[in-house]
Amino acid sequence: MLTDRTSLRRRLDQATGHLETPVAVVDLAAFDDNAERLTGRANGKPIRVATKSVRCRTLLERVLSRPGWHGVMAYTLPEAIWLVRTGVTDDVLVAYPTVDRAGLRELTADDTLAAAITVMVDHPSQLDLIDRVTDPSSRPAVRLCIDLDASWRPAGPLHIGVRRSPVHSAAQAGALARTIAARDGFRLVGVMCYEAHIAGVGDAPPGQALRARAIRLMQSRALPELLARRAAAVRAVREHADLEFVNGGGTGSVAATSADPAVTEVTAGSGLYGPTLFDSYRRWRPTPAAFFALSVVRRPAPRIATVLGGGWIASGTAEESRLPAPWLPEGLRFKGDEGAGEVQTPLVGTAAEQLRPGDRVWFRHAKAGELCEHVNELQLVDGESAAPAPTYRGEGRAFLG
Repeated sequence: MLTDRTSLRRRLDQATGHLETPVAVVDLAAFDDNAERLTGRANGKPIRVATKSVRCRTLLERVLSRPGWHGVMAYTLPEAIWLVRTGVTDDVLVAYPTVDRAGLRELTADDTLAAAITVMVDHPSQLDLIDRVTDPSSRPAVRLCIDLDASWRPAGPLHIGVRRSPVHSAAQAGALARTIAARDGFRLVGVMCYEAHIAGVGDAPPGQALRARAIRLMQSRALPELLARRAAAVRAVREHADLEFVNGGGTGSVAATSADPAVTEVTAGSGLYGPTLFDSYRRWRPTPAAFFALSVVRRPAPRIATVLGGGWIASGTAEESRLPAPWLPEGLRFKGDEGAGEVQTPLVGTAAEQLRPGDRVWFRHAKAGELCEHVNELQLVDGESAAPAPTYRGEGRAFLG
């Protein structure tokens, strides 16, 4: 009887056998299953899809058509404008502050865009920049969201989490909300608080038992502090604004974040594709749905099979976890002294002995949407057939490149 992975390899080979490599695919059955499971973990709260982790309009539209998913979290203002103009959504939260002057002029010149797009801020100087681009007395109100820093600062200079917003305390959040309320041409509608040290850090890194225990201890201490501080910050902001949403979380913390009474919606995106970084999470692991195939081109030794290309490295710290993972057939690994190569990648392991030139090796990327920066289209696999769907890159959109 075929194993699940052997059956998956057969399906992917069958669906894409007429295409040249490299070829990237998304298995729609796994994609839909992940979307359904994420909805179940959200405790009835809507999920805002993170476009950075998908980077394909067809798949964004697919997930947004499902119950429980509403709105997108974009990563640049030009991307947000494009998504509204193409009809993907009428609810976009731009996750990072923007200094795109052309985008700001376009946003404030169109009532439809101004009503659909919310811009992120964490300092009054960002308001000043917007005012320099467009006169507050002659524009529709710019919708704003305050980025509340979620990092844990247990003592002194100790800082655990990413360096995002300078707005950390409830008092700082309230002060910024008060400043926004006093200025013309703006409307404060949301608060975002992304707990990267909880949602974005796997608590079961393979072969690192001590590190795993340290991560779990950190997260068990950091989460209660965040829940109390986030609730206080939201109360402080609500003294100056009628908030439409409080956004939090990511794929790795959907259940925990949605349980917070202060949060009205959660964000997820990577969990739809199931990249390898989520293999190190205990509480929930998505089904792998996104893959790319490279062809074997030579056999330099009986137990080595070399594929063309392979250096599709993920962003972040330069470490092994950012490498793609050879997935199908089972039993392959990189040579320790070569890794994933720019032009060729030698693979070793028991499965390498059976591979011949022309055979395919299927890989998983370490991160989700970054896979789409290497290809102009994804093949959407349904059973044993595939249909192409352009990526952002394939549509000529370089918002994130």
